[in-house]
This record gives sequence, C-alpha cells and structure tokens, in this order.
Amino acid sequence: MKTLQKAFKTILVTGTPGTGKTTLAKKLSLLLDYAYFDVNSFARSAHIYGSYDRKRQTYVVDEAKLARSLVKVRGKALNTAKKGIIFDSLLSHYLPRKYADLCIVTSCSLKALEQRLQKKGYGKAKIRENLDAEIFDTCLTEAVEQGHKILKFDTTAAKPAAVKALAAKIKRML
Repeated sequence: MKTLQKAFKTILVTGTPGTGKTTLAKKLSLLLDYAYFDVNSFARSAHIYGSYDRKRQTYVVDEAKLARSLVKVRGKALNTAKKGIIFDSLLSHYLPRKYADLCIVTSCSLKALEQRLQKKGYGKAKIRENLDAEIFDTCLTEAVEQGHKILKFDTTAAKPAAVKALAAKIKRML
C-alpha cells in the first residue's frame, strides 16, 4: 500500500475563469491516466459555500472547508487504479501544499479571455472582474502564497502538441 501512495500524484489546475482550465485538466487526465475531479461542481453539490453573491452571480466558497473536503477526496482517490488525480477549479490551489505535487496555473491573452467570457454569456461587470483577475495574476499569486510547486501554461493558442509536451514534462518532473 505504501508503494501505491508514494506513486500516486496530485495535480491542481487553477486559473481565472475562461483561461482553459477544464479543457487542459481533462486532456491531461487522459494523457497521464489520472482521475479528473471538478472542484466547482463538488463545492456546489456538497454545499461548501457560505452564501450566494447575487451581484457577482457566484457562490462564496468556505475556503477552509473546501481544503478539508479536498483532502478527503484525495484520500479516497488513493485507492483507485489511476496514477493520480487532477483537481480542476479556480479554487483547486486551496488544497494544502503537502497534498499536491504540482499546481498548473492557466493563462491566456486578455483579448482571448474577453471573447471566451462573452461566448459563455458573462455580463460586462463579470468580464471586467475576470480580466482584472488575469491582469493581476490572482490565482498565480494565491498559489504562490500557498507554497505550491507551479507551472504556468498559456492556453491562448495551445495546440494538442503543446498539451502533449506539457504531459511529457509533468511525467519527467513527477
């Protein structure tokens, strides 16, 4: 059992909404044979939020409760046949550092981000808030503050070959 735990890896994929986290996380989970875990859906279904902010149209997540819950999810995932797990969310970096092997922060050009958010139906204020978060590298800063080992990945024009190269790099690193 110790061998399985030692070999099991945990990757966090975080970044501003619209930067390509989910697309990247799902592709990496297939390439690396890791389980994929949608933190946002889990947080909603498990009611890991304190309230709903109507103005910002978002749930306000209890970060400490989320961290404790993700540790439990990771613990259960250790018993799977997969090589690891990928947590996907702009909140995934709240998993404590000691449980994570790598944190990938997605980014993209502001023009691409604006177009992606418009396509998702975000309002002007929500788009501005997310553009500001990208400008100020909010998710990257928070991941650094948590002490995570970080790789930044630009999804603006990422081709399948770039994702495969990233997967190969992760295999070498971990």
